[in-house]
Amino acid sequence: MHILLVEDDQKLADYVQQGLLGAGHTVDHIANGSIALAACVTESYDVGIIDRMIPGIDGLSLVKAIRAANQALPVLFLTSLGGVDDRVDGLQAGGDDYLTKPFAFPELLARVAALGRRPPIQGEELILTYADIVMNIAERKVTRAGQTLDLLPKEY
Repeated sequence: MHILLVEDDQKLADYVQQGLLGAGHTVDHIANGSIALAACVTESYDVGIIDRMIPGIDGLSLVKAIRAANQALPVLFLTSLGGVDDRVDGLQAGGDDYLTKPFAFPELLARVAALGRRPPIQGEELILTYADIVMNIAERKVTRAGQTLDLLPKEY
């Protein structure tokens, strides 16, 4: 599976990434929520593993933006926020699963595998919005403040 890992703790990210690579997955590690949101536009991921406390936009806002764009990316929150309210907030924001730190790596692998087995949900037209920037995934068009931006394929 192609996995998006959004984690700002480099040591933990390296540990998770190496374990996932060892299990045969490909992993894109991003330490910033805003950059991760942009990556969701240009890349196709099978599963997202997202920390809640990250720079840029926080994990909850990131998942809400992904869901607002009708993206069906299965999301596992991996975070140190383990209270009942925290878990409920994560699931209500659009998370599919929630695992607190510290965690056992075999459990993380099992949860990722379970998310990967779920059938994909057919979404409507994919549109991502952040501030005054609107990205229409289906049409590969980007506007800022209502003005169309002419982007090269690599820039998109």
